[in-house]
Amino acid sequence: MAEDLRFAKTHEWAKISGEEAIIGISDYAQAELGDVVFVELPEIGKQLKQGEQFGTIESTKAASELYSPLSGKVTAVNEELTNSPQLVNEDPLGKGWMVQIKISSPQEAGGLLTEQEYKEYLEKEH
Repeated sequence: MAEDLRFAKTHEWAKISGEEAIIGISDYAQAELGDVVFVELPEIGKQLKQGEQFGTIESTKAASELYSPLSGKVTAVNEELTNSPQLVNEDPLGKGWMVQIKISSPQEAGGLLTEQEYKEYLEKEH
């Protein structure tokens, strides 16, 4: 895990850099899902609201919704996941990123968890 990531209780992370954020799922989430076989991501230009579903991830075990930890406009999607969805398992906090957004409500980041808070949340909830 990295100190510069912020986590949602729905197990997505955001790496915020200025007005942009890269979003993916946590190592915990990919481990729970098992082998990822398909990732459905939004179109570039789509407006996301914090907490709103932005895609779907399917594994050999289950399909799960992906929720945006921040509001903003999608500026990039990780096209590599189309042909290599296993990148989510191999490197969930790096090459397995999903979307990049231009943040529309920077104050929302204050409601996300730090790495330590996220670990504590996982210990309490699971």
